[in-house]
Amino acid sequence: LCLSATTNAQSTTYSKQKDKQAKKEYKQKVKEYKRDGWTILGSSHTLEMSLLEHYEALEEEGVFELVGFATSRSKNIGSNQLRQRAAAAYAQESGNHLKERVIEEISSNLDNDDLDEFEKFYAAYETSLEREIQGEVRSSYSLLREIKLNGKKTYEFQGIFLVNEEDASKARQTALKRAIEETKLRHEWATLVSEFIDAPLTK
Repeated sequence: LCLSATTNAQSTTYSKQKDKQAKKEYKQKVKEYKRDGWTILGSSHTLEMSLLEHYEALEEEGVFELVGFATSRSKNIGSNQLRQRAAAAYAQESGNHLKERVIEEISSNLDNDDLDEFEKFYAAYETSLEREIQGEVRSSYSLLREIKLNGKKTYEFQGIFLVNEEDASKARQTALKRAIEETKLRHEWATLVSEFIDAPLTK
């Protein structure tokens, strides 16, 4: 009974500390956005409410965020680019992670031709993953600010998206399979990179 009470007390303390930290991060983020001239885009919600809903969604198990950036003189063009840009950033990060693992594990056994083969594989994987992950992310909120570029009015955009690691893992697996088939990666290497791809990229 004492052990249970101690555990409950520790859990309550941790929860309070976590809530306190979340509120601090929320206030800092709102202040940062307003200071830098960002306003909410394409939503009836205020910036504050959009952020509150975003942080609440991040509390769900396995959920993490992706961010896309764009610059355009057109609000429509810029906002429409954000999902693709966020997906491209994630695909590049995943490709770099995969490349690092290959270098750590087997680079000493590869000659120049082998390395060229892997470079083609990385490119095919990132291209495929960019397409796949776009179908898994959901928009959380988007931001806009006006800037001057070469003396002309231009807009900068940020798009913040949410994705579940389980869905992201499926996208990585599909992209991996397609890249292996497309580049005809050797069986022993394909088996190896299949093991590497399971590691989540959440931060």
